[in-house]
Amino acid sequence: MAELVTVAEIEGAREVVAPVARYTELFESATLSRIRGASVLLKAEHRQRTGSFKIRGAYNHIHALPASVSHVVAASAGNHAQGVALAATLTGRKATIFMPANASLPKIRATEDYGAAVRLGGENVDECIAAAADFASGGGAAVVPPFDDRAVIAGQGTIGLEIAEAAPEVASILVPVGGGGLVSGIAAACAARLRRARVIGVEASGAAAMQLSLEAGRPVPARSLQTIADGIAVKQPSELTLAHVEAHVEAVVTVTDEEITRALLLLLEREKQLVEPAGAAGVAALLAGVVPGDGVVLAVLSGGNADPLVLTRLIEHGLISAGRFARFRILVRDKPGQLSTAARIIADLGLNVIDVDHHRTSSDLALEEVELYMTCECRGADQRDEALAALADAGFEVDVVN
Repeated sequence: MAELVTVAEIEGAREVVAPVARYTELFESATLSRIRGASVLLKAEHRQRTGSFKIRGAYNHIHALPASVSHVVAASAGNHAQGVALAATLTGRKATIFMPANASLPKIRATEDYGAAVRLGGENVDECIAAAADFASGGGAAVVPPFDDRAVIAGQGTIGLEIAEAAPEVASILVPVGGGGLVSGIAAACAARLRRARVIGVEASGAAAMQLSLEAGRPVPARSLQTIADGIAVKQPSELTLAHVEAHVEAVVTVTDEEITRALLLLLEREKQLVEPAGAAGVAALLAGVVPGDGVVLAVLSGGNADPLVLTRLIEHGLISAGRFARFRILVRDKPGQLSTAARIIADLGLNVIDVDHHRTSSDLALEEVELYMTCECRGADQRDEALAALADAGFEVDVVN
């Protein structure tokens, strides 16, 4: 079994990262506390420098490198890239980051703005990892691992020390899990400083490598990497992170993309917190009712680097799932007044029509049929369903197509 990171290493990391990483805010969510029936706290790592917790581990690792190492290299689709880029700049080193060709433009630009040279190529992070290793072996640069490293884990563990100091009453800590560096560090710190607390890892169900590895007793790859939470879409944990999870983590649960979207929307709308999908995983587990035990719960909001285009789609999807946004498909006879009648029914129920499409030509339509698509804002699923029933009662053939 791999040797576990000690609290002494984490305390040492804290001294190193304190000048550069923020001691992030911890606050109570009234909305989530009401839903849970107990106090729910949120740890705002999405407000950390570079927009995620990654600066902690990256800086601790790079700071420990010999002075002779003037160049570091890493592979990442986003948050690790930005953490390494800033950490390298702060220590006076060059950084080269390999990112997939399909990496989001905002994350590429942010990585460059923090001082790194970005090289795009490969279809996924695994191909970038191989490219980074080849680059390092040929040019003398040092590779900064995203999670399979004691210094990186110790750096992430400084979050656990902050939690122990600021919220000693916490009973459960919800931590997003990808490769496992974050949950390993927090769990190692809490095992020494907050022993009563349960650390619970949260994975995306479409990329559940850690849960599979726990079942197998060794690191195994995820069956897929199909999730909107790209920040925790990691193919396989390492022996080191798996050992920490086996030793210190009470459970690893999974959440669906639907549940993550719901959590992201609630955080944005009710808490005014913009987080990326991976950062909302802990809150998603809370809303899904898969968090065991009672008492005060703390969810780590691990990152806030959301691509605006992706965020727009997620918000729309979340509104649809909540019944706040509906597209009605209505078949009507091709005669005057039908559109007006349908619109009046919608208006009388208080829905707001934001778009209307009117189609006469389709192979699915009879000669005298017209297809209407009315996109509406609703107060919720009840009002949407009320409108659906009212249109049907008026003789229209209608359904919801989102």
